[in-house]
Order: sequence, then C-alpha cells, then structure tokens
Amino acid sequence: MSMLCLALLWFVFAQAPAQPAAAPAKLPAKQSADANQSLLNAKLLSVTRIYVDDFGSDPTAKQIQAMVVNSISESKKFIITENKEKADAVLKGTALEKTSQEFHSLNDAAGVASSHGVHHGSLNGSFTNGTGSISGSSNGYHVGSAIAADDSTASTETIDDARVAVRLVAADGDVIWSTTQESRGAKYKGASADVADKVTKQLLQDLEKLRTTAENKPK
Repeated sequence: MSMLCLALLWFVFAQAPAQPAAAPAKLPAKQSADANQSLLNAKLLSVTRIYVDDFGSDPTAKQIQAMVVNSISESKKFIITENKEKADAVLKGTALEKTSQEFHSLNDAAGVASSHGVHHGSLNGSFTNGTGSISGSSNGYHVGSAIAADDSTASTETIDDARVAVRLVAADGDVIWSTTQESRGAKYKGASADVADKVTKQLLQDLEKLRTTAENKPK
C-alpha cells in the first residue's frame, strides 16, 4: 500500500508545472547609475600604481606619453611602474600634435589735406560829355597741399596644437576615469608639455573631489 501511495505522489509531482525562478529585483535607473558610479569611484580611490601604455607609434605620441609619465611621477601621488602585472590601473590613450601657420596683417593709413585761396578785384571809371573810360584790375592766389602716410606690417606665427585623450583602466578591465585635453602651449612650456600637465591636474582634481565627498558623506 505504501508503495502505491509513493507512486501516486511521484506521479502528481511529475505532472505539476515547474515554478519559474524568481527574477532579480531591478533597481531604479538613477539608483543603478549611482551604484555603478560609486563602485568606479571606489576603484579609482584605491589606485596606487599606474602603468602608462603606449599613446601611439609616431614620435610625437611617444613624446607626449613620456611627458605624461614625468608629470604624474612628479606629482608624488602615484607610483609609476614599468611592470604592467603589478599595476593597479593602466593609463591608455592617444595623442597628436599638429603645426599650423597663422598670418597676421596690420594696416594703418592717415591723410591730411588743406586748401586756402584769396581773390581781390577793383573797377574804376570816368565819363565826360558822354565819353569816358573804365579800367580795372584783379589778382588772387590759391594754395593746396596734401600729406599722406601709410604704415603696414605683416607677420606669420607658428602654432603648435597638442591634443590627448586618455582613460584609466582598472585591473579587471573597467574604465574608472577618462579625460580629453588640448593645448596651444603655455607661457614657459610647449604644447606637448602643457597638455601632459593638464592630464595630471585633471586626474588630481577629480581624485580630490572624490576624497572630499567621501570624507563629508554621513556615516
């Protein structure tokens, strides 16, 4: 009898439809974006060692890459490593620099003109018994002058324009930071050196904002 009951129970459960697995709860879009950003921020704040990858094969890209390495290293905020396996993140990017010519022209013209004239005339006459004579005279002068000056200059200026787009990639492949910078040079440095410094300054500014936010966040 017990065997018959067990067989009936097995038959009933076998015929029952399988229950679908419960779907994971979906986070609201904003909450999901904030959670993702918080995760990326935490990874960025934990970076100590950075490996700087090639920015390109041409000499200009290699030069800008070397300047980025020097700029980050001089900040003393990170350890630049040549061992990619030991790096917490890899800085990847592309860089280029182009040279162009700008033509400048200045034209300054001035003119002065003057005119002066005088005229004088006289008429005399006498008549006697219906006869007479008339005499007269006329004289005058006119003076005109003009002075003009034309001062024009022209020059050509060489402009170096450097641009770089970089991204910081964590060891697991997540892009945790990125920036695009460009420069035409600064007062005491060329475009390549200036754009490299801009990359470092932007990275340090963003990190400082994250640290300040984390410290002020209520616990």
